[in-house]
Amino acid sequence: MKPDVKQVLKELHALANPEAADGLSAFGIQGAQLLGIRIPELRRMARQIGKDQVLADGLWASGIHEARILASMIAEPVRMPQDKMDAWAADFDSWDVCDQCCGNLFVRTPWAHEQALVWSERPEEFVKRAGFALMAYLAVHDKNADEAEFEPFFEKITAQAHDSRNYVKKAVNWALRQIGKRSRSLNTQAITIATALAHADDPTTRWIGKDALRELTSAKIQDKLRT
Repeated sequence: MKPDVKQVLKELHALANPEAADGLSAFGIQGAQLLGIRIPELRRMARQIGKDQVLADGLWASGIHEARILASMIAEPVRMPQDKMDAWAADFDSWDVCDQCCGNLFVRTPWAHEQALVWSERPEEFVKRAGFALMAYLAVHDKNADEAEFEPFFEKITAQAHDSRNYVKKAVNWALRQIGKRSRSLNTQAITIATALAHADDPTTRWIGKDALRELTSAKIQDKLRT
């Protein structure tokens, strides 16, 4: 029999490490209820539980930082309609919960490409980050997508490259680099965009362009794209 929300929360609290929780701020990790549980431990719990959307919803509703990360690991992508994705994204209060949800769950939903475009224009810092994080994860994990499906992302990257908020600009940069490493054609397009950004007047835009160019034009990436 699978555990219920109360049982899982009890186990999470038993694993809590207050000292580790206090140290998370050094990594920019914040949240109302931090327990200080390491990701490998949460993945162990997720493997034991298996997929369970009802339990995932209950864990998310708890508001506990690590419970929400665990929820993203056991939730069922096909049972995450867009309105529920929007609701979860609206609750993001830390970059790691945002990224874990995108990488564990949202990238595997049928709406991932659409949500990436929509969220990339949202004003909230972590919702906007989720849009670009999704672009980066899709570039890596959506093996069956056509190259044309990634081209609209370039427009959003260019349009939002001026956003100086730390977790947004890093995600914009991340998306540009990951898309540009997917194929030779996308690499060429990404380099063109990164070059233009690198010559912009805005300092945030310049940083995104220059940093992306270093990786996109590196010998390591160019050699990989030749194979």
